[in-house]
Amino acid sequence: QVQVVESGGGSVQPGGSLRLSCSASGRTLNTFNAFAMGWFRQAPGKEREFVATIKWSGNRLYYADSVKGRFTISKENSNTVALQMNNLKPEDTAVYYCAAGMGLITSSLRTDTAYSYWGQGTHVTVSS
Repeated sequence: QVQVVESGGGSVQPGGSLRLSCSASGRTLNTFNAFAMGWFRQAPGKEREFVATIKWSGNRLYYADSVKGRFTISKENSNTVALQMNNLKPEDTAVYYCAAGMGLITSSLRTDTAYSYWGQGTHVTVSS
């Protein structure tokens, strides 16, 4: 079993920055086959959407087009990932969820149902 806990989030004006962090615990993550950790978000009245993910093996990074060039996902240590969000826009307002999964193939990395473990979510509000 894997437990996922997010931190960070908050309110910021357009153009500002925020940093989210996510830690996974419960087992030695490097023993997992095709392990990945990433971020999804859900805005009010909308479906949950993919933001970014990192595949542990090879440190491959994947981003949604809407955040590419503004957001950066990184591995901080053996069980923690961070999401640095710069040049935030009002449309980035959402609840951000960290997710972890095993056995993910490349074609499934952007699909929320492929991830087995989820955090509680953290609010990000971008408003002037």
